[in-house]
Amino acid sequence: MERESDITRVKVEINGENYYIKGAASEEHIKQIAAYVDQKMRSLSKANPRLNRINLAVLTAINIADEFLRLKAEYDEFLELLEDEKS
Repeated sequence: MERESDITRVKVEINGENYYIKGAASEEHIKQIAAYVDQKMRSLSKANPRLNRINLAVLTAINIADEFLRLKAEYDEFLELLEDEKS
């Protein structure tokens, strides 16, 4: 269980809105994540200027989930290849 002293609280800006993010990660890591989400949201907003905030957030989440699942599949494939090499 995390102690309160282990929790980092960081103020970040995502798509023009301020948020306070709390987590066990370092301040730098939290800022890096927020910057990535901000960049994705701004890019998608520029390409789809008529999206409202909620739809923009959902589209951003879908895009990030797609990236994650593609990278996870590549990683799993890499691990399989590595196991085959050991056999």
